[in-house]
Amino acid sequence: MSEMGEIAMPGGWTLSMAWMPMCGQTWAGAAASFVGMWAVMMVAMMLPSLAPLLWRLRLALGTRGDESAGLLTAVAGSGYFFVWTVVGALIFAGGAALSPAAMQVPAVAHAMPMSLGLVVVLAGAYQFSASKARYLASCRPAAACASAFPADAAAAWRYGVGLGLRCIRACAGLTAILLVVGVMDLRAMALVSAAITAERLAPFGERIAWAVGAASVVAGVYLMARPAWLP
Repeated sequence: MSEMGEIAMPGGWTLSMAWMPMCGQTWAGAAASFVGMWAVMMVAMMLPSLAPLLWRLRLALGTRGDESAGLLTAVAGSGYFFVWTVVGALIFAGGAALSPAAMQVPAVAHAMPMSLGLVVVLAGAYQFSASKARYLASCRPAAACASAFPADAAAAWRYGVGLGLRCIRACAGLTAILLVVGVMDLRAMALVSAAITAERLAPFGERIAWAVGAASVVAGVYLMARPAWLP
């Protein structure tokens, strides 16, 4: 086991302890711990690209003369991060189901480097898709100006949930890469957060998405072809 809470596995890769209960911890406790860390991580990663959109929503509601503009904006943001929290729970369930198989079945462990490399290749290819471009456009700040603004808290919650669902689709490839590289790795978080922010806020953001996709495909091919003895 490494100092970073990982277990060296056959095939030259490491299994994160984030997918398993710590000593004396129940599975429910492990799930709650993971989802809590995931929720905090998503706030840190997504807020830089979400804040301009929420600010435009706040301004639009204020211009409309809505006295509860700030509250409605906060509710919308809560709905957005609620969706990401649910995604974290689903990711933990998948990781918790796969980890015992990787530890107990040598064939599964040996197949993981190739499988993870393939995930990165597919995630990179997704960056070039029409679906990625469509959902990315709906997550940019300008999208707030074209939306039907919520009139009450329930509508604001639905607005935030809808935005979160679109964002998840836009970030599907980058989220998959984060899971492969290291779900709790601060360097991976910073790189993925920078990529998400740049492709949403920078001019020609779609080209940035393509560049990230090309780099991901190359990295995925390398992971698939790399001998197990290389670092």
